[in-house]
Amino acid sequence: MKTITLAPRQGFGIFGLPHMAATTIKDVAREAGVSVASVSRALNGGSGVTAETGQHIREVASRLRYVPHAAARTLITRRTHTIGALLPDLYGEFFSELIRGIDLAARARGLHLLVSSSHEGADDAAAALRAMQGRVDGMLILSTQVDAAFLRANLSASVPAVLLNSAVKSKTYPVLNIDNHGGAYAMVRHLLGSGHTRVAHIAGPVGNFDAQQRDEGYRAAMAEHAPAMPPHVVAGDFTEESGYRAGQLLLAQKTRPHAVFAANDMMAVGCLYAFRDAGLKVPQDIALAGFDDIPIARYITPALSTVRVRIADLGRSALDHLAELFEAPEQSIPSAQTLGCEIVIRESCGANLTRAPST
Repeated sequence: MKTITLAPRQGFGIFGLPHMAATTIKDVAREAGVSVASVSRALNGGSGVTAETGQHIREVASRLRYVPHAAARTLITRRTHTIGALLPDLYGEFFSELIRGIDLAARARGLHLLVSSSHEGADDAAAALRAMQGRVDGMLILSTQVDAAFLRANLSASVPAVLLNSAVKSKTYPVLNIDNHGGAYAMVRHLLGSGHTRVAHIAGPVGNFDAQQRDEGYRAAMAEHAPAMPPHVVAGDFTEESGYRAGQLLLAQKTRPHAVFAANDMMAVGCLYAFRDAGLKVPQDIALAGFDDIPIARYITPALSTVRVRIADLGRSALDHLAELFEAPEQSIPSAQTLGCEIVIRESCGANLTRAPST
């Protein structure tokens, strides 16, 4: 007589096929010949087990394909090993580069990334923050909707956060900004120094901290280096479409500028195509510059002069700063830090052209 014994943890799936139930922490402990507590400590990085025992437990867990239960692990370690990032939008090369930098730094620390956007306004930003709490160890926040009162109302004091490109001055939250004012000032000074006496500016969206700082840098450079020329500003919203419309508007005006400084590269690209569609050559007929140095800036024709922000580095720095807040909170002091920019001179600004005075 032949006897067939089924494996003790075998069941049947939805199509009637047999499957094995998931390995539990008790299975690992039994196979390794240690207590459940020892397995937990070894797999969660705790103390109380020798290096040799810890290695043995990890080998057994790997062989049994044991995957720790995330919720249970969170209860034990009080860590989710996940970082939340709240951004105003997820569209465009700036945000893809920023996310790339954050993600690279997160992976290097064994952390996961949860990303949300707040492009629908303050209510959207508040809902995103509330949804992430309890799921993340900390937050990276870049949002025009965020001020000190908003943070108090929507973010638990127990959740560490780092603010990016923010006007918030807080003793609670570190702030990491780009030198928007200095970068804009340097680029406009360069354009004026290249002989472009009339420099127009395509501004970013109203209420945006970066846009405001870049506008102020433009105005400061004009006031100091071209005091006889009043600022010439047209509205934009950081999109290619708004740059195209702004370019059309500038060309429709009675006095055409010698050069245009756009508050970001996406608007500069849109403006470039408006000039091309009107039959103008850049930089021979009108010079152009942007801000950010997104990857495509060097590949368009003509290559775009711009203010270089090391976008991925901004993301990496923000993540590293945030990790320090929950890994060594006693050593972290909230502060405001500004990352420097540099101007990158390419063909579009016409620096190598000899410009004859124009009217």
